[in-house]
Amino acid sequence: MASNQSVRIRRAVARYAAGHEQLRAATDSYVALITQLLDDAGINYLAVTGRTKTVESFAEKAARRSRTGRLAHPKPMTDITDQIGVRVVTYVQADVEAVAQLLDAQLEIRDDRDMGRETAAEGRFGYASRHLLVAVDDERAREAGIPEGRPASVQIRTVLQHAWAEFEHDIRYKGSVPEEHAFDFDRRFTLAAGLLELADQQFSAIGDRHRQELSSPAEAADDDPRISATDLAAFLAGQFADAGWSRTDHYAWISGLLLELGISSLSELREVLRGVDVPTIEARMGYRYPPGAVRRLDDSLLSVYGERYVGLHGNVHRVDLLTTRLARLTS
Repeated sequence: MASNQSVRIRRAVARYAAGHEQLRAATDSYVALITQLLDDAGINYLAVTGRTKTVESFAEKAARRSRTGRLAHPKPMTDITDQIGVRVVTYVQADVEAVAQLLDAQLEIRDDRDMGRETAAEGRFGYASRHLLVAVDDERAREAGIPEGRPASVQIRTVLQHAWAEFEHDIRYKGSVPEEHAFDFDRRFTLAAGLLELADQQFSAIGDRHRQELSSPAEAADDDPRISATDLAAFLAGQFADAGWSRTDHYAWISGLLLELGISSLSELREVLRGVDVPTIEARMGYRYPPGAVRRLDDSLLSVYGERYVGLHGNVHRVDLLTTRLARLTS
């Protein structure tokens, strides 16, 4: 029996190694797809990265056994679901939830585990990360170059949670902790996790307070006719008070689109948005996630300018996407 299992494991590892190059390409496609979804939704994030499980790691996991001696993954090619890994790092906890809602709205969610909530339910501080197992439908798989039925494991965490997890993993699993010091290391890691959870809460509070109390916009540079990214962020924080922050470079990007429309001041933008029917836009777009401020402005401009907005030079890379959105807005 053990011999048959060893043969099956070797065959699975050989199959995995043979398809590893294709798997790496699929990982890149998943990273590109998730990045595109985040950018389109205007959700703020620090980084989106990917990794393909190494052949060595796959072999180790395929041979892993439970306490009863049975193989933990009897069908390694399908049972090992983290062959493709994507990590999304955000700034605050609210954005972790926003990313999870976005992926739930756009992709197939096969599993969803909130590791931080599970740890808290046990009355402990420790590892905190949102783990999703996602897949794409056949049409999107063909468009993105992802093998049909191939899932990806997505970790979503704040930058502080990421720092704790990376350091803890490096010490516990790559380092060597003497048994006599294990309790002290556990205590210190627990203490650090509690402090970082508190810091995450304070960062969230700072962000909320900052959005509420942004000061009057500063004067833009004389040699740049665009509305500055800082001024635009301040304006949109008041215009869409319930929207989350978008990435800094996205404010600058949409400011360029405003300039293409002939809008170079906040007073002009305010006038354009005055007649926008926000509830109707929200109803027709049917947001199933909290869109960021830039996405809210993007849809408002699309509703006002229609085909003209779609045809702007700065939108040349997303004509199909905007056309689909415009059809929903005008249906």
